[in-house]
Amino acid sequence: MCCTTHMSLVKQLNIQTLKGALAVWKNLFSGAFMVRRNLGQSTRSIYLGLACLSLSLHVLLAFFCLSVLQTACVFPTSSSSSSIPRTDTQHHESVSQSPASDAASSNKLQRRPHDEVRHKPTANMLHHKVRGSLNEVAEKSKKLIGVGKIIQKVDGPSKLGALFKHPLYNLPQPELQQDDWLMRLKTEEDAKDTESHEEENEDIFPDDSEWQSNSHEEGYDKVTWTTDVETHPPWLRFHLGISRWELYNRKDPNLAQLTHYLATQRILGSVQKKGGTQLKLLISFPNYGQALLKPMKQTRHAETDVNLFYFSDFERHNAEIAAFHLDRLLGFNRIPPVVGRLINVTTEIKEITTDRRLSKTFFTSPAGNVCFYGQCEYYCSVEHPVCGQPHMLEVSLATMLPDLTIAPRRSWRSPWRRSYSRTKLAQWEKDPAYCDTVKQTPPYNQGTRLVDLIDMAVLDFLMSNMDRHHYETFEQFGNNTFLLHLDNGRAFGRHSQDEPSILAPLQQCCRIRRSTFLRLRLLSLPDFRLSDIMRESLTQDPLSRVAPLLSEPHLSALDRRLAKVLQVVKTCQEKHDDVIYNDIEGHDQGPRSAVTA
Repeated sequence: MCCTTHMSLVKQLNIQTLKGALAVWKNLFSGAFMVRRNLGQSTRSIYLGLACLSLSLHVLLAFFCLSVLQTACVFPTSSSSSSIPRTDTQHHESVSQSPASDAASSNKLQRRPHDEVRHKPTANMLHHKVRGSLNEVAEKSKKLIGVGKIIQKVDGPSKLGALFKHPLYNLPQPELQQDDWLMRLKTEEDAKDTESHEEENEDIFPDDSEWQSNSHEEGYDKVTWTTDVETHPPWLRFHLGISRWELYNRKDPNLAQLTHYLATQRILGSVQKKGGTQLKLLISFPNYGQALLKPMKQTRHAETDVNLFYFSDFERHNAEIAAFHLDRLLGFNRIPPVVGRLINVTTEIKEITTDRRLSKTFFTSPAGNVCFYGQCEYYCSVEHPVCGQPHMLEVSLATMLPDLTIAPRRSWRSPWRRSYSRTKLAQWEKDPAYCDTVKQTPPYNQGTRLVDLIDMAVLDFLMSNMDRHHYETFEQFGNNTFLLHLDNGRAFGRHSQDEPSILAPLQQCCRIRRSTFLRLRLLSLPDFRLSDIMRESLTQDPLSRVAPLLSEPHLSALDRRLAKVLQVVKTCQEKHDDVIYNDIEGHDQGPRSAVTA
């Protein structure tokens, strides 16, 4: 094909050259004929000489062009032909390199214009691949296998694995009694107590130990649940695993199954969740499970505007995911499992929602992206839409807790709640001895409620969450239970600045759990550096394949803030004797450097 092109060029060039020579010859002879009548023999001789010279030059030029262009038609030898695939490879690699590499590659292509023609189809194909990259990632994410199994390659030994093998993360737990479980399956004694009731309703419920779904036509799975735990979906096993002391057991294999199901299950329904100040959706799955969806609002590297108040900040999907991982690394286990996912805004929200308020807010942006904004107090407007690219959207999916009709929860106003005013200060911001009043107020005057609250303050300071106005507990357990660390979307907003006021409960009360303090010290050691372990833990989330869930500045901020927490504890110990609340007495096992306080 190359030679054919060159030969055609040669023919065209030679023809044009000869035509030019003939035209010059004709003009010269015409001129000579016209001047023959008026000029002498010498003048005619000059015209004829110029005509011959011009014709000779044109003929030489034609032969020269032919010899030069024909050299391009020499077929390459075996060694030169083997370099052709390398040219393709170099071009393909240049597409994914830095802009400097792209500029260097473009210079090479300018030197070889025929390469540009040959590679043009490849560039088009790559363009389509880039546009479809989010769709491919979404499909791949459906094949992921949950927390603890989606671990990317980590340089050297796993610090996360070593951390969870440490004695501080394997302390003996008290034996759980029947009333220490939030929910439980019926025992034989329970069956005997209700035997008469079962006989009365035998026609309606032939076997109370078995439940079968009857909503297969509505899109739900046809399932049969019995007293055998293996028949239960992951979300139900999670509910049955909630105890008085923790939301989940870190060693429970169901945790990986639960996050896998959140990341891969087909979405059956999507409606806007009522309440709250910002947009969030309630997602339904075919196995009767549900999840709370928060959409991507900001890029990973965006920081909260310094001119925004804490109550005006965006809620971030990656903050919910990172908060779950950080809570787990601190050994709290008080945030419901959260996983990231890529969803299709059109097919997994717009086309299946039954929420009219939500459906009428969908539109296509000038860039061709599918967007919506819902209805809420903040940032639910055309000016603040949630948009796919053009259909795919990053979201966080948080496991739903048991329904309030089954497991009621009590909401508590935090004693260190902020004023949520642009001008007023809260009482704790004006009174340095504020904690003395709190210590005399139930339920903070007894039990572990105060150190539970300080645990939450440490978590909030590490992730820079100023939006902790309330917390919840399960009513069934009374005051002797853990606190639920819910709603963390406004965390990880600013990495360049720390907010010391979040640590007010610790600074004013000078009280902290011994287990919490020792784990914080452990996470400050080089072998268990918090930023390294957090980075490794976040690679277990499916969205980490799209981009790291926390930028490096946010990870570095964790180490900086951890050092400040330990400094506050040290300052308290210099002033008071009863700073450490010993919750692990009798369990001082393991390395002294990690356990001694």
